[in-house]
Amino acid sequence: MNATKQLHDLGQSLWLDNITRSLVSDGTLQRYIDVLTVTGLTSNPTIFDQAIKESSSYDADIRRLAQAGKAADAIFFDLALADLVRAADLLRPAYDASQAVDGYVSLEVSPELVDDDAGTRAEALRLHGLAQRPNLMIKIPGTAAGIVAIEDAIFAGVPINVTLLFSCEHYLAAAEAYLRGLERRLAAGLRLNVASVASLFISRWDRAVVGKTPAELQNRLGIAVGRQTYKAYRDLLASPRWQTLAAAGAQPQRLLWASTGTKDPAIRDTLYVEALAAPDTVNTIPEKTLLAFADHGAVSGVMPLNGGDAETVLAAYGQHGIDLAALAATLQDEGAAAFKQSWSELMARIKTKAAA
Repeated sequence: MNATKQLHDLGQSLWLDNITRSLVSDGTLQRYIDVLTVTGLTSNPTIFDQAIKESSSYDADIRRLAQAGKAADAIFFDLALADLVRAADLLRPAYDASQAVDGYVSLEVSPELVDDDAGTRAEALRLHGLAQRPNLMIKIPGTAAGIVAIEDAIFAGVPINVTLLFSCEHYLAAAEAYLRGLERRLAAGLRLNVASVASLFISRWDRAVVGKTPAELQNRLGIAVGRQTYKAYRDLLASPRWQTLAAAGAQPQRLLWASTGTKDPAIRDTLYVEALAAPDTVNTIPEKTLLAFADHGAVSGVMPLNGGDAETVLAAYGQHGIDLAALAATLQDEGAAAFKQSWSELMARIKTKAAA
């Protein structure tokens, strides 16, 4: 049995963190679904910028849409939805087989809306309506404005992928927004089958503290944050508040591991995937890491429900001057800024191609 199938069998979903037009059209995604047990897919502005930069397959559509008078952002969403709708259709069997728990693709709202809760909510509803696919999630960052929009979007029935979460506290804020959205639906007599995932970024923690701690603490911070958050996630699922919603038909907002490719060439390239094996979670895995894990990955156990050594490891970082709360805030701000930068580059690339 290959390693990806082992993860699937223990209850973890593998979602590919990539999309290109060729990946969808040339059979590669279908092969990943059939052979590597991929059951979902995520995207972001950086991924689409690379796809459009490195391929001419979008050029004719960009030309046509530009000639029709569409602005760069409208052109982008047309292109992205075309790819993601096709991917959603390929993943629809996983969605149906899991009774709407799995089989999702994700599209991010414009990063320009990061501080606009009303604008984010409106855009989430608009994009999900345009896709007309039940297994398309809208990605909303877990910032202060995003948390407000997430609750409103869940109440409106839009599946949400909460992105840019970096700490247990960030996760709990996203989970609270999901719970409030469901509780509002319950009070209004609406069905509670609105899916969501909460995406916790892992490897960026370790990159942020390079050279700031002793050798024995290298590449341990991201996993410790993941373990701490997994315990909080399991505790929430055992709480009376969640059990009330589950009894009324709600499904869990699954914890999702993001940024699981290694950045340090000195460590095993499958380190994070192996360390984050856990039931009832999702791993959005870069294509390179997916292929590496399928080739030589190993599943040796599952993440402990009680967080294992997480608190001890996190305390050790604190003793070496790492302010975890401040670093989490910095990482979230930097992540939002990076997506804004990618968005600007993407818009410029579309404008350049449209004018060529």
